[in-house]
Amino acid sequence: MTDGPVTGRRRARPAVLLLVAAAVAWGWMVTGWGGMRTTTATMGLGLPAFLVVWTLMMAAMMLPSTAPVAALYARTITVRRSRRMVVFTVAYLLVWAVAGLPAYVLAVGLGRVAALPAEAGAAVAAAVFAVSGVYQLTPLKDRCLARCRSPVGLMLRYASYPGPSRDLRAGAHHGAFCLGCCWSLMLLLAAFGLMNLWAMVALAAVITAEKIAPAGRLVARTVGVASIALAVAVFWVPALAPGLTGGGMAGM
Repeated sequence: MTDGPVTGRRRARPAVLLLVAAAVAWGWMVTGWGGMRTTTATMGLGLPAFLVVWTLMMAAMMLPSTAPVAALYARTITVRRSRRMVVFTVAYLLVWAVAGLPAYVLAVGLGRVAALPAEAGAAVAAAVFAVSGVYQLTPLKDRCLARCRSPVGLMLRYASYPGPSRDLRAGAHHGAFCLGCCWSLMLLLAAFGLMNLWAMVALAAVITAEKIAPAGRLVARTVGVASIALAVAVFWVPALAPGLTGGGMAGM
């Protein structure tokens, strides 16, 4: 027996709501920060304000690729679905908000690098590209990506969580796997510019392709190889890392 149209719409609703939330975050980024010079520094923000901006960035970039998992998780919920999905999503984003703490420290350090001669910035950019590229090719990346691409096993795990903390634990657990999968891609913003909207769009597309496209693993490995190639090329073309060398792509 097939599901009726009403049931189908209810099952699709969590994914739609996450996409709407991502669209709102993108809209805020474009209208609120689109004219700002991209930088790896803290944008003149203190830690609390930086974490707010960082979390909005992560919502914009990560929620589209998380929508299928959220929709699958919602099918395991029979009561108070909307409220519980909010808890799941908030817990997911809290993981990325916590990741904003080391991101802030890194932004402070790299902001100082951006003030150095282009040669020094190119050397740091090469390290950023190399670390990101190598991680993309590691078994740990494959393991985290596999959990994001085939989350049925995770759903069985989440179903075993007892009590009212189930949605909080499930959202945080899935967020941890996404962080393990995608931190290396976020690291590239250090080279391209923290508020480089074009780089954010490109990386969000890569993240979504890695998790959803049939050839997602190939996409991940291709990006890894390309990042390693950029680690070499940036010495000859410093503008490839505008966030660290002051190249032409740094302004939006």
